Amino acid sequence: MNFQELKSFLDERVVIYNQLDFIENDPISIPHGYSKKQDIEIAGFFAATLAWGQRVTIIKKSKELFALMDNAPHDFMMNHNLRDLKVFEQFKHRTFNSTDCLYFIRFLSEHYRKNDSLESAFPVSKEDADVERALIHFHNYFFGLEDYPPRTKKHVATPTRKSACKRINMFLRWMVRKDKNGVDFGLWNAITPSQLICPCDLHVERVARKLKLINRKPLDWLTAVELTTALKKFDPQDPVKYDFALFGLGIEERY
Repeated sequence: MNFQELKSFLDERVVIYNQLDFIENDPISIPHGYSKKQDIEIAGFFAATLAWGQRVTIIKKSKELFALMDNAPHDFMMNHNLRDLKVFEQFKHRTFNSTDCLYFIRFLSEHYRKNDSLESAFPVSKEDADVERALIHFHNYFFGLEDYPPRTKKHVATPTRKSACKRINMFLRWMVRKDKNGVDFGLWNAITPSQLICPCDLHVERVARKLKLINRKPLDWLTAVELTTALKKFDPQDPVKYDFALFGLGIEERY
């Protein structure tokens, strides 16, 4: 395909998959179960973190987790006591266990007692080409509490460790992208859609390589940047909308 054919092909897939029907079977359905901004942020952050494996299982485990918070995550972060934390000692999803979960709760509780939104944990400037600096800051900030469990570091990626940062980039897409379709929330304003990096998992990577959008062999941060740079040629203001197309082609169409 030439440039215009590829753009048209991807634009068509964006229209197909960036629809409310997409929500039900995707982890983004978890934050869509809430209306309060802080609840959406917390639910989105956990759901994105747990987004590993089959989507059905991710959604099931996320619902299980928030049921332990009486489906009021922000209120839980602000008002729980030590006894309330006992129920999380048995929570587990793949390698994310109770130790990780309890530290996430500790961090979010500390943050929201001093801040109105999680957006402030991802500082950017207009001069930043993308969110790399924000992700590095967030990782350092997240593990800035005393006696953090070292094992939990594998659940919060950072570009400094060459990770593609798929889950955290997906979370930022949910919070930042704005359009009339209603899938992404568009709650945050400091980060612009043009600064987002495309979430790059194995399905997106496979399709992107087939379409010759990336050439780097490893799946790492620079590969995610390479993919986003290629997508900016189709839409420099909102390149990550093509995540819908690449993911849909990979998962739904087995492209």
